[in-house]
Amino acid sequence: MTLGTWSAVDPPEHPVLFVNPRSGGGKAQRGDLAERERERGIDTIVLRPDDDLAALVDDAVARGADALGIAGGDGSLAAVAAAAFAHGLPFVCVPAGTRNHFALDVGVDRRDLVGSLDAFTHGVERRIDVAEVNGRLFLNNVSLGIYGDAVKQPANRDAKTRTLAQTAAQVLGPSAPAAGLELVDDRGCAHRDPAVVLVSNNPYSFEPRRAPGTRPALDSGRLGVVVLDRPTGGPSLGRRWTPTQLEVNAPGLIDAGIDGEAVRLGSPLRFVIRPGTLRVRIASRQAIA
Repeated sequence: MTLGTWSAVDPPEHPVLFVNPRSGGGKAQRGDLAERERERGIDTIVLRPDDDLAALVDDAVARGADALGIAGGDGSLAAVAAAAFAHGLPFVCVPAGTRNHFALDVGVDRRDLVGSLDAFTHGVERRIDVAEVNGRLFLNNVSLGIYGDAVKQPANRDAKTRTLAQTAAQVLGPSAPAAGLELVDDRGCAHRDPAVVLVSNNPYSFEPRRAPGTRPALDSGRLGVVVLDRPTGGPSLGRRWTPTQLEVNAPGLIDAGIDGEAVRLGSPLRFVIRPGTLRVRIASRQAIA
């Protein structure tokens, strides 16, 4: 049976959910999430500060996990999603972070933390795209330029292009140090030393009637690229386009934000979209709400 783009599925036999108790200011702990998971027969692994999440996920798969989930912020989703992607397993996102951008775009009710656990017991499933940069999976976006540093500041994580323009206007100018980034847009125009480059897994909407920073679809098979050029008389949006791949060059290492986490990447950066490769499950009542 299909519910819109979602299909009803049997519950997994060996579901595993990883819980980051520090995400969202301790949201999972306040909701007594671990106990609610155990009531549903979900194998629960609560992360400690020094745990290697990727290694724990690999171990869970080796022990027979047939569904993987994460209760945490956007930055912790990719390690679990990458394993689900690699092994063809369903992926569940429990919105225990601060912003929960991915949960919003995939259709999870961010206000119903406990109810989202029903994805394991009474779930529906569909396939969505994932994106990669130099082989590293991301679910939301990769940001380069001034925003690559700004992701360290929580106040700057939620605003997308509008705040990027404001940040560039406040911090950058014609005499600002060059970042050394270079890319070519869909019209063949080179963008050298842009203030901001935002590459997303599917394009963000900039329509006023939509909630800021949301993606209308996660299965378009396209990246979303936004380039904000360095201001001359004020910030200007250089280009927006939707390719299936993109290359960004720089003379050295590149500071970036991957799903809100600050990292340093080697040049060139090669972005690709992987259409329809991640099996996502959410609670059936949220899919038809």
